[in-house]
Amino acid sequence: MSRKSKKNLVLENIKLLTAGAKGVAIGKTEEGKTVMVTGAIPGDIVNVRVKKAKSKYYEGEAVDVLEKSPYRVDAKCIHFGTCGGCKWQNMSYEKQLDFKQEEVYNNIKRIGGIENFETIPILGSKEQYFYRNKMEFSFSNARWLTQYEISSEENFGSKDALGFHIPGMWSKILDLKECFLQEDPSNQIRLAVKNYAVDNGLDFFDVRNHEGFLRTLMMRQNSHGEWMVLFQLYREEKENREKLFEFLLEKFPQIKTLVYAINPKPNDSIYDLDINVYFGEGYLMEEMDGLKFKIGPKSFFQTNYKQALELYRKTLEFADLKGDEVVYDLYTGTGTIAQYVARNAKQVIGIESVQEAIDAAIEHAELNGLTNTTFYCGDMKDIFNDEFLANHPKADVLITDPPRDGMHQKVVEQILKLSPEKVVYVSCNSATQARDLALMKEHYDVIKILPVDMFPQTHHVENIALLIKK
Repeated sequence: MSRKSKKNLVLENIKLLTAGAKGVAIGKTEEGKTVMVTGAIPGDIVNVRVKKAKSKYYEGEAVDVLEKSPYRVDAKCIHFGTCGGCKWQNMSYEKQLDFKQEEVYNNIKRIGGIENFETIPILGSKEQYFYRNKMEFSFSNARWLTQYEISSEENFGSKDALGFHIPGMWSKILDLKECFLQEDPSNQIRLAVKNYAVDNGLDFFDVRNHEGFLRTLMMRQNSHGEWMVLFQLYREEKENREKLFEFLLEKFPQIKTLVYAINPKPNDSIYDLDINVYFGEGYLMEEMDGLKFKIGPKSFFQTNYKQALELYRKTLEFADLKGDEVVYDLYTGTGTIAQYVARNAKQVIGIESVQEAIDAAIEHAELNGLTNTTFYCGDMKDIFNDEFLANHPKADVLITDPPRDGMHQKVVEQILKLSPEKVVYVSCNSATQARDLALMKEHYDVIKILPVDMFPQTHHVENIALLIKK
């Protein structure tokens, strides 16, 4: 059924059957038309306000939950539904894993057109909360106001906020009271910074007018309980800055290094900024199965450390190295996987487009005493060419871990030319992975896949695929 108002089409009594791409819930109208719904979970029966009507489907949001799904649980966080993260926090974790596994399997089969592969049951995360080792928050003098606050006559005090951007509202920040993504003292540090700044009259950033003092706060931790705090400041206020930093260092002895950057740019990116070390070494050390990694303010490192370690172990298991193989590691990043497999290989060649990442990979290899790794920097589709293949030993095993867009078609073509006996494809987007596998299926059999859940309470899922040359 449906009913129309002047502005809105509302679809009534829609039973939501499964989960779709980007975490939406999927249902059908009585006529069989697909309905993609936000604000609800599979198993709910809902009324849906249509936001987009296409010939084959509707997109909309749930406005009434008529019957609750058996998979529903109570969300832990008071910000659930307003904050843009943890959108599946109201669904049981077991069911989250089921839907993630189903999505990966369907993508490989339908998009990839691949049959007869083994699907290993999804590897769930032991920690469903407090699993991130890095979080970034923004300061704003324009706090997001709830509908209640807007319509109320009450004065709710300061409009300053420290938290997350409201989805679709670039200038509005949700003032976080709690967050279940990073273990404490993350919440305590953030709240202490907010309260100190308000009590001492420090200016929060004005996004619209581009002025203020406090801009962003980033926190990282390692597995040894040591913390890095990074502030981005729009302008230098030496006395205020030093008093704030000393307050934090005295209150939180877990902070092993405190760094800052002055950023008058239009954007918050730190990669082209000079980082100033106020306290400590300016980096943290991390260890993974005996390998050491130096984590700086600009370093890329897997945000779910424990599950990343499981991902690397499974990648090595899929590669099944005997010790005499030449391994290529495409999109190597800071060389984490390359170094993880290097101890079991004859030689590892890593390629990555970001120079800072390659510099870190080389530094880490030296730190770990690895002499059988070589790293190259360049755009993958340009550097991984015929000349490269001619000047380097043939790969026995190729590992690839591309960004969400997957591999450029030229890269796929070069892999087919290189023709390694085995390919291990690690992906954070099984749809683009399946597209790439379709381009390779005439030459390679997909033997098995293993979904890995790196981000509980969200729809995101990694997948490892093993390909063997026909």
